[in-house]
Amino acid sequence: MIETPGFIVTVLAFIAVIGPLVFVHEFGHYIVGRWCGVKAETFSIGFGKEIAAWVDSRGTRWRLGLLPLGGYVKFKGDMSVASQADPKWLELPAAERAQSFPGKPVWQRAAIVFAGPAINFLFALVIMAGFALAYGENVTPAVASKVMAGSAAEKAGIRAGDRIVAIDGRRIDRFDQLTQSVFHRPGELSSFALDRGGRTIILPITIGVREEKDRFGNHYRFGQLGIRSAAPVQRNVSLLEAPGVAVDRTVSIVRMMVETMGQMVTGRRPLDELGGPLKMAQLSGEQADRGIEDFIFFMALISINLGFINLLPIPMLDGGHLLFYAIEAVQRRPVSPQVQEWAYRSGLAVLLTVMVLVTFNDLSSFGLWKSLSGLIG
Repeated sequence: MIETPGFIVTVLAFIAVIGPLVFVHEFGHYIVGRWCGVKAETFSIGFGKEIAAWVDSRGTRWRLGLLPLGGYVKFKGDMSVASQADPKWLELPAAERAQSFPGKPVWQRAAIVFAGPAINFLFALVIMAGFALAYGENVTPAVASKVMAGSAAEKAGIRAGDRIVAIDGRRIDRFDQLTQSVFHRPGELSSFALDRGGRTIILPITIGVREEKDRFGNHYRFGQLGIRSAAPVQRNVSLLEAPGVAVDRTVSIVRMMVETMGQMVTGRRPLDELGGPLKMAQLSGEQADRGIEDFIFFMALISINLGFINLLPIPMLDGGHLLFYAIEAVQRRPVSPQVQEWAYRSGLAVLLTVMVLVTFNDLSSFGLWKSLSGLIG
């Protein structure tokens, strides 16, 4: 049975996360398109039935759709919201062709498409920089002040006072970097480089596994080494340093996304960890309960995720369009309509498959399949 107050908070939190991020993403496309002289016919937040709309002085229809799961900007010359070129754009008068998306040079089209993911990253960078200014940067050294009994660290031979300097060849300077590197590698064998009294020691370590269960009964596996840091060391961050700290944190998050995706592709991480709108709504509600700082940081994470996913070279996504434009720039002619049509259909099939998978996972996380199996017997 759904608790109405909690359900309402979750829905409102989800809308508060996804609404601004979709607007920011689409506004990136819109504003760069406007700078390039392309007419935007429709700017939509949400899909499906139109619940509100207005037309501005430039003739752009701004609309709100019933399903707040995305959005789009439809430029002049687009056949669909996926920015497929309408062959009829060539029949338009010269003045209107000049305002059409397909009529612009390839670099301008690429800039318009890239602007959506780029502004998502910029949005996250601003938040990260703000947090760095407000709370400083944790620079606690990656030194084991204590090794827990029975932990993966103890079994591998790590001692109190050892400093971890690299994992699988990747340099480690701070304890939070160590935590991030270990966190998403449960049960994996990795090579640790340690500094022990000035001597470098290489240890193969099978990272431990910590399992947790959320309030909905979902199980998660996290990597755990089993060491404690010394007293936290926090340093103030100046206005000039904040952008660099923000970039460093964003790069770390993107790297973790890439590695996690690689683990799923290779089967080292289960696909049931993929979540969709319901899972995002659930997490939005949980972060809202924890406070405004956690909620804003969660928005930054989702913004990075949105930018990263849209840059994947899958037709129908921004990254797929950018791939076509790169090919066009190299061969000095557009990709043939037949190839584009085949690619868009393949991309749509991939996206629909992923949507079915994440929806199945979402419903599983809320216990639907277990309830149905109980009804069947």
